Amino acid sequence: MQKSLFTKYFAICSIITLASLTVLGAIFLIFASQYFTEERYTLLSENASKAAYTFLRDYSHDLEDSSSGTLMSTFRILGSSVDADIFLVNLKGNVVKCTEETCVHSSYVIPAKILDTIEQDEEYHELGNLGGIYKGQYYTVGIKVSAANAETISYIFVSSSADGLFSFLLDLLKMFAISSLVVMIFVFFIIYIVTSRMVQPLRQMAVAAKHFGNGDFSSRIPVKGYDEIAQLAVAFNNMASSLSVVESMRRSFVANVSHELKTPMTTIAGFIDGILDGTIPPENQEKYLKIVSDEVKRLARLVRSMLSIAKFESGEMTLEPMPVDISDVILKAVFTFEQRLEAKHIDVRGLDVSKIMVMADRDLIHQVVYNLIENAVKFTNDGGYIAFNYIEMDDITYISIKNSGAGISKEELPHIFDRFYKSDKSRSLDKTGVGLGLYIVRSIINLHSGDIIVRSIAGEYTEFVFTLPHAQKNKIHQAKLKKN
Repeated sequence: MQKSLFTKYFAICSIITLASLTVLGAIFLIFASQYFTEERYTLLSENASKAAYTFLRDYSHDLEDSSSGTLMSTFRILGSSVDADIFLVNLKGNVVKCTEETCVHSSYVIPAKILDTIEQDEEYHELGNLGGIYKGQYYTVGIKVSAANAETISYIFVSSSADGLFSFLLDLLKMFAISSLVVMIFVFFIIYIVTSRMVQPLRQMAVAAKHFGNGDFSSRIPVKGYDEIAQLAVAFNNMASSLSVVESMRRSFVANVSHELKTPMTTIAGFIDGILDGTIPPENQEKYLKIVSDEVKRLARLVRSMLSIAKFESGEMTLEPMPVDISDVILKAVFTFEQRLEAKHIDVRGLDVSKIMVMADRDLIHQVVYNLIENAVKFTNDGGYIAFNYIEMDDITYISIKNSGAGISKEELPHIFDRFYKSDKSRSLDKTGVGLGLYIVRSIINLHSGDIIVRSIAGEYTEFVFTLPHAQKNKIHQAKLKKN
């Protein structure tokens, strides 16, 4: 079974917590053991010194005589105060007297190496069985007893069972285990809450991603805080918005293409069938064949426009920038509409200018100018005007094409460059357009690193303004365009 991120994170945090408490407990027990041992040695050493002092006070040059009942009573009091055995040892290592009721040490001899250590270090410490005297573990402190002339008289050993250490450590371990259990329950609860909150946005993203796969882009992730998860949620929501826009554009694109293809194809099929089955009489066939021809041309324009859009969006459209006289391009484009301009009595202004040199691809810029002038001619009122204006500023040239007429409403202005968008006014006046011209115009201008805007006042005018790099002042931009 595949583990979830929550399970993995919770398990890792739990293992780290347990390992940390285990290491902490081990270190704590080690230090506690060392502290207990040092305290025990100190206490045994103090009592050994007191026993030596008592022995020297009653010493009469005879070790056996000095081991009187009074001395041993004092030894027993000192030993019982620290729960230890005190025994007196001669220079050969034989136990002379001890505080036990029945001295079990009398049959043992203290190893010579222990006595040598006492002579060398003044004091001997051991946690063991004292050379086999004890069966279990004992703390033992041994010191030498010296006369006034510094001559060693005897040795005194004080031994205490190490069972107290084990009981002490066991009690500490129990207290630490109970405390650790309480801490672990609290920590696990906190880890569970924190992990759940941390993983929740990721779970929401997983659910939202499944919805995206089914075509539903409405899901959004709540953003809380400013950490990496919150930044990821913001990026995810932005991606969802972008996907929603792309999906909406795709559906609109498919619907518009279907509509634009269906209408002329239906017209063509209907008229051709009418001619073939004799529904349309021979004298009217030329009229309807002309309509079929127009619809075929309309389909051809649609296909060309679609191919151009595909090239723009795939990055396959390349520029061949060169110095171009934009005023000359506009003048030639205007001449192609001469008959239509005269038919509507349109006044053309702003053609009498000197050369305006820009850096552009001549063919693509001609397409931009042609489309904008074609729109202007279509929507200029009878007896109206079309005005051209040029402004050179720094290394940018602004070109304006303005026409009088019904204009564009404020509601339609934001959509004027969208693919397949045709305003209500355009649908009534432009029967042959497919709503791709301005989209292609903007794509070409953007390819030149320029901008295009539209201004309009309903019932007065419409003005398109686009920018191109100046040919004389933008050598760097020229090199950039060539590279692209």
